[in-house]
Amino acid sequence: MRLLLTGLGGTLAPKLAQAAAQRGWRVVGWDRTRVPPQDAPAGEAWLQTCRPDAIAHLALGDPAWAALLARHAAAHGLPMVFTSTAMVFHHRPDGPHAVQDARNAEDDYGRSKIACEDAVLAAHPQACVARIGWQIDPDGLGNNMLAQLDGWQAREGWVAASRVWRPACSFMADTAQALLDLIAAQAAGTVHLDSNADEAHSFDAIVAALKRQYGRAAWRLRVHEDYRHDQRLAGGAARVPALATRLRF
Repeated sequence: MRLLLTGLGGTLAPKLAQAAAQRGWRVVGWDRTRVPPQDAPAGEAWLQTCRPDAIAHLALGDPAWAALLARHAAAHGLPMVFTSTAMVFHHRPDGPHAVQDARNAEDDYGRSKIACEDAVLAAHPQACVARIGWQIDPDGLGNNMLAQLDGWQAREGWVAASRVWRPACSFMADTAQALLDLIAAQAAGTVHLDSNADEAHSFDAIVAALKRQYGRAAWRLRVHEDYRHDQRLAGGAARVPALATRLRF
């Protein structure tokens, strides 16, 4: 399996690359410095040279790039997975959010992901859009929950955590395996990947568990109720292990 993977300069894609290599797959990354995503002819020429067996689009980018990748996958009958986000849903109305719920994001990030979802599925109806929540990884690096909480403590002197927010979240290793499973199964349509979908842990409980498990004794937990949202992504809990399988509550 030759997997084209975008986003290797990010946080989740390198975990996916490691997991793919463990399965014996060969990973090829899209180098934006050599092939700018906005140069569609160059991108298509490179795809023809690369000749992937599957595509995983994890990088941030515009709908045109997502559509380019999806069109290539459709034209060659390739499985493709695009990672979207729980943030396509606003907190009003509240969740948990089902796959078929109206996407009503009000921020630029959520709206951009909605546009990319639409571009992918319009170009390749058999592609898979995988919505994910906040990612957790023990190394605490990059765009993940531990790194963000460390940053809050460093900047603010405490970690503020709402007891009335139930976030969509999973460990990166589990998300990576689930994405590879979707590719291997040639899954189509939109799916949800959320390890908190069934257990419904509040954010303050998750932060307290992370503090204990990963030796963050310096965190000063400040519990509040200023943000209320059941952000869970319903309907896909079986695709990733429950949060309590990795985190002791």
